[in-house]
Amino acid sequence: MIKGLYEAHLPVKNLAVSMDFYKKIGLKLAWSDEETAFFWIEENKSWVGLWEGTEHQTPYHPSLRHIAFRVTYENMKHALAWLQSLQIEVVPFGRRTSIEPFVRPQQGNASVYFQDPDGNSLELMCLIEVPDAYKQMTDKLSLEEWEKLLTR
Repeated sequence: MIKGLYEAHLPVKNLAVSMDFYKKIGLKLAWSDEETAFFWIEENKSWVGLWEGTEHQTPYHPSLRHIAFRVTYENMKHALAWLQSLQIEVVPFGRRTSIEPFVRPQQGNASVYFQDPDGNSLELMCLIEVPDAYKQMTDKLSLEEWEKLLTR
């Protein structure tokens, strides 16, 4: 199921300064917002996420204990069943209450989250093809909602 590393995260004090640094060493910006930036390590395969903040803002900064493994889209469709067959508890992401895999159209990826025995956040993640009409969509959609949207 796992094909490689999709992402790793790093905390940064000043996002603009860090973005300049990662551009300088040759990484291409994939996506950013006010607090985060993602740079391709291997384009369309793996990236590094930079998260601006201080260690005192929250007791847990997602960049300190999180990695994502790259899977195929077809594997993502079966990820929930695969994790459950291994007796691994799937957990919701952020404010979501569902544990189902979900799509981020604006970022062009889909994810499902779980934890290792030490509580480290792990993720299965894949790239998705996003039609131009949906590239600015910021809503997170379940995989099922995404596939229904594409068949309209």
